[in-house]
Amino acid sequence: MPADHPLLLSFRQESPLASVNWDERILKAPAASVFHCTAWAKVLSDTYGFTPIYFTALRGSELVSAIPLMEVESWLTGKRGVSLPFTDECAPLDFTDLSGADLLEETLRVGRTRKWKYAEFRSSKKLFNDAPPSHIFLGHKLKLSADTDALFNRFDSAVRRALRKAEQAGLTVEFSQTLDATRDYYSLHCKTRKEHGLPPQPFQFFRHIHAHILAQNLGVIVSAKLRGRAVAAALFFHNESEAIYKFGASDDAVLELRANNLVMWEAIKWLARQGTKLLRFGRTSAGNEGLRRYKLGWGTEEYAINYYKFDLRKNALVAEKDGAAGWHNKIFRSLPMCLLRWTGSVLYKHSA
Repeated sequence: MPADHPLLLSFRQESPLASVNWDERILKAPAASVFHCTAWAKVLSDTYGFTPIYFTALRGSELVSAIPLMEVESWLTGKRGVSLPFTDECAPLDFTDLSGADLLEETLRVGRTRKWKYAEFRSSKKLFNDAPPSHIFLGHKLKLSADTDALFNRFDSAVRRALRKAEQAGLTVEFSQTLDATRDYYSLHCKTRKEHGLPPQPFQFFRHIHAHILAQNLGVIVSAKLRGRAVAAALFFHNESEAIYKFGASDDAVLELRANNLVMWEAIKWLARQGTKLLRFGRTSAGNEGLRRYKLGWGTEEYAINYYKFDLRKNALVAEKDGAAGWHNKIFRSLPMCLLRWTGSVLYKHSA
């Protein structure tokens, strides 16, 4: 059978950075998000130097499935494949058939030849013949519509009260895609990460988000300001049909103003006006009941985000704990901001 026969499945390793039509091809998949596109690959590659190896399966010349993946090479944590680093979820995409399982096996085969310690996948889908995931996070999604009154009425009473309070607090809301707004957001981001006992990502990460996502009209920063000063802000990524709440931060000194709630509500209305059909609220640790209740309060639907860590030396899935909470939080919380930011600039390239 010739190699280009329409029934024969063939595999390729591609880089969206070298493909002139990657986004055009990948966005034909109904489940494709900004995370599957060239812009996010550029952010990860430019910031951390990760190598994009995007696995594709084709029947003839037709793309039928894809697994975006970055090769992470670190002297501290080893060499491995991650789909994708710093991404809440990035499911393998099946376009027209069930070739995804074959492509997953091809990804592991290539990983062995490249001497990866393991390969990691983050998906709401069940992979590996329904084997238990290495770890499970929670996702929350909200269907949007032009009828914002109906959306408002679906929120919990506590959310509606918080919004009324925020609307009476003298706050103003701004939408921006500028580098100045990115800097303002980053200042809040660093304070919030310190409160949570976590180092912030380096500013160059957000500079590249500005260059490849915000400046390309694939995202927006929504800020709530009090007398001209940003007290809460969030970054949303979006394509034509789906948006993702990626980062949020606020000033705890004015938490009682409920500025975070106002940012989310104004973003929901703005996205609905743009014709966006779905908003994803990012991942939540299963043990973070407070954050889970906050997201459920917006009338969202909860679902599982399965993290699979396949150890290529043991040829088996391995269990993994959520490393966001632990003894290290107290140490990070005690560090001066300059040292905390330096720690983030060093660590994130290795943690991925």
